Amino acid sequence: MSIAIFASGNGSNFEAIVRYSREQNWTTSVSLLVVDREDAGAIERAKRLEVPYYVVSPKHFPSKLEYEEALLELMEKHGVEWIVLAGYLRIVGDTLLEPFEGKMVNIHPSLLPSFPGLHAVEQAWGYGVKVTGVTVHFVDAGLDSGQIIAQRAVEVDEMDTIDMLTNKIHEVEHQVYPETIWKVVTGEVAYSPMIIVVSG
Repeated sequence: MSIAIFASGNGSNFEAIVRYSREQNWTTSVSLLVVDREDAGAIERAKRLEVPYYVVSPKHFPSKLEYEEALLELMEKHGVEWIVLAGYLRIVGDTLLEPFEGKMVNIHPSLLPSFPGLHAVEQAWGYGVKVTGVTVHFVDAGLDSGQIIAQRAVEVDEMDTIDMLTNKIHEVEHQVYPETIWKVVTGEVAYSPMIIVVSG
């Protein structure tokens, strides 16, 4: 089995996952990095770690459908069985979701369902919460709404600045995400689709 990591930015979680996988001698390898921006910092990390990378920019495709069809073709070419989102700032559409249902995970810098979407740390900071954290979840068609796999709390200290809090959250992400990914790909954590009960 192989794992593809999707990123849009700095790629610190990408590097944490790759390093952890090598330290723990994973039998499932991180086979490639996919970025949607040519200036993504994750590219330099991939070069340093000698992980193949691909820049697939949606601006080069006339539609989201064709963009995701290109991604799906790339996944099939490399025999990818798991997709890990690590700072990938796009909502995944059905073209990728359907073939990778239960095989795609994401990490979010809050204790979901609180503060979904972009700028979660800033949202939590603005509300003055005393505890925030990180959530690893399966990806579904909603916005950070998939089945929760793992959560880790991060306390907000009175002396914290928003930058200090952000760094604390990143440190926890780099610990909990690789550990949780391994539990998922080895079947220790099972995927079960969300069941919505409508009364009435």
